[in-house]
Amino acid sequence: MSTRVPISIEGNLVADPDYGESQNGTKFAKFTVAVTDRKLEDGKWVDGDTQYHRTTVFGRTAENVRASLAKGDTVIVNGNLEFRHWTDQATGEPRAATEVVADSVGPSLRYTTAEVVRHPKADGPGVNATGPVGAVDPVARAMVMD
Repeated sequence: MSTRVPISIEGNLVADPDYGESQNGTKFAKFTVAVTDRKLEDGKWVDGDTQYHRTTVFGRTAENVRASLAKGDTVIVNGNLEFRHWTDQATGEPRAATEVVADSVGPSLRYTTAEVVRHPKADGPGVNATGPVGAVDPVARAMVMD
């Protein structure tokens, strides 16, 4: 059983995203976003509790995440928070988990800038002959990040 709630979060990737492909060939990316509340106390900003949101994204967006994002990047995620409940087959105990299933993921421009690379759409929306729109050559990314 699953319940879905629309959600938008902004936070930092705690590790490089993991990538894979399902048995039916759908590409996916899994990553965790850390979101820390900040409060103003006695005229000073103080970090509050940190929440960790397990996140999965599929298809072309997963490919774009792979080409664009890494550990520490601040991202904005829009999607659905899914609450799943089940009974553990081995123990008979009730279990529950939450996960963000993302519709869109992108870098936050609140504290940084980004270079936008636009390519002709050769193979459909968001894809060009060499890969996803916004795909950055790893060598070029390394040069920019140094």
